[in-house]
Amino acid sequence: MSKIPLPIAPHSKSFDALEQIKVLDLSTSIAGPYGCQLLADFGAEVVKVEKPLTGDDSRAWGPPFLNGESLWYLSVNRNKSSIVIDMTLQEGRQLLEQLVSQADVLVTNFLPKVQRKLQVDAAHLHQINPRLIHISLTGFGLEGERNAFSCYDLIAEGYSGVMDMTGEINQDPQKIGTPAADLLAGMDLALATMAALIKRDRDQKGHAIDISMVDSMTRFMTPRLISYLGSGIVPRRDGAKDSVIAIYQVFQTLDEPITLGLGNDAIWKRFWMALDEPDFIHHEQYQTNIDRRKHRQQLVTFIQDRLKVHPRKYWLELFQTNNIPAGPINRLDQISSDPEMLKRGMFYDVPKDGGVIPQVGLGIQIDGQQSFCHKPPPALGEDSSEILSHWLSLSKEDIRQLLHKNIIHTIPQKSKGA
Repeated sequence: MSKIPLPIAPHSKSFDALEQIKVLDLSTSIAGPYGCQLLADFGAEVVKVEKPLTGDDSRAWGPPFLNGESLWYLSVNRNKSSIVIDMTLQEGRQLLEQLVSQADVLVTNFLPKVQRKLQVDAAHLHQINPRLIHISLTGFGLEGERNAFSCYDLIAEGYSGVMDMTGEINQDPQKIGTPAADLLAGMDLALATMAALIKRDRDQKGHAIDISMVDSMTRFMTPRLISYLGSGIVPRRDGAKDSVIAIYQVFQTLDEPITLGLGNDAIWKRFWMALDEPDFIHHEQYQTNIDRRKHRQQLVTFIQDRLKVHPRKYWLELFQTNNIPAGPINRLDQISSDPEMLKRGMFYDVPKDGGVIPQVGLGIQIDGQQSFCHKPPPALGEDSSEILSHWLSLSKEDIRQLLHKNIIHTIPQKSKGA
């Protein structure tokens, strides 16, 4: 598979907001690792604690692969280290507890019964480190009748109502085109961690955080849910055509489609002046959004007929000149090559093992600076020895004994990433 070339990331560190915060990431797949990557981008020292042989489940997700590594795995694991510990062994759990004693945050996506079995639940680990921020990120949360149910992004999207609202009414419900529940729950993880760390500075106590993917995805539906709860009207999917705003949808031009949002009266007036149709501004049927919604279909038909006369480039330039919200519907190859996005550091390459791997930037700037990748996603167990030496001051002989007993695993130095 070919690799799309991108700018090489500048030599840069992560933000230092979470410097000296130590995070143990026991999670796999996307949600937990993504949340921990956000923490790492803000400067936390994040250690992935992985199972022997296979590690994080997402390491096997492909194709596509790049140089034998899953691109899904590479998307959510930068700026971390990896240690392999066999937690099915009592000595492995004891070793983890030593790391917990030095940690500020622990993240797990094990189901509650597995957390208790492996003794990584909040109640047990707070006995070892009362200041620990323990984060459980599961499909349905720690309590309730569904707490033992397994869950993936697809399942959470179905529960939340977002799939029922996505797509055309005469077609099947549609999943969002990215793992939205995973990413939203991961963002909740990072947000809650930072809040808990601030609170710990005040009360000097650890905290137990319970994040549910279904809850996070459902909260994403807040405007739709409140609209239903306050009106009793159940909205149905209608592609990109239905909104509380009268004109807020996709339109076809002479060549390619665009998005157009006439979100207030001032934009509404500017739009019709740009089209040289001032009569629409003064027409009594279209004075307010309420009026325009009543006559939405005839308005949509008229606008669609006008926009089909010229190509997309013509309309986007006209609308940008007149400060009217509109844009293209980009494919992934188009957004990733967009000059402005590249200028803002949203896409870049990171050297690894003599090649490069792509990354999507954090998309946040602090004091005019961005956080880039300073350590590529780790190979399985590549940092096992260094972590134990750094966190626990174990000797080379101590580490050799752990390796001999298969309590930890590592990889040869020469195989490590750049």
